[in-house]
Amino acid sequence: MEQMLANPQIVVIRPLGCLNATKALDFEQQLTTAIEQRHCSTLLVDLEQVESLDSAGLMALMAAMKKAQSVGQRLSLCCVSPTIKIIFELTQLDQAFEIFECQSEFTRTYGFKL
Repeated sequence: MEQMLANPQIVVIRPLGCLNATKALDFEQQLTTAIEQRHCSTLLVDLEQVESLDSAGLMALMAAMKKAQSVGQRLSLCCVSPTIKIIFELTQLDQAFEIFECQSEFTRTYGFKL
């Protein structure tokens, strides 16, 4: 996973490969660490390089979203492949998460520069 500070207030995390039971705990820890950074107001998870996502990966994202909301931060997703997007739609989590087609759509919506 790659973490990058794109803007003083935005942290972009780019997980790679499979977000499954094997990697979910490390992924959730990385998200939690980013949320706990005092300067971070927005966490953007770029899923472009994610090949598969299981329930453990979804739970890690949900836990991070709840933690972000509890401290007044935004957690958004972008670059979700059609295969992964179906998982969000079937679980109705597409209604819970703010999902952008790409990073540029995110930056246009919020006026951030990455």
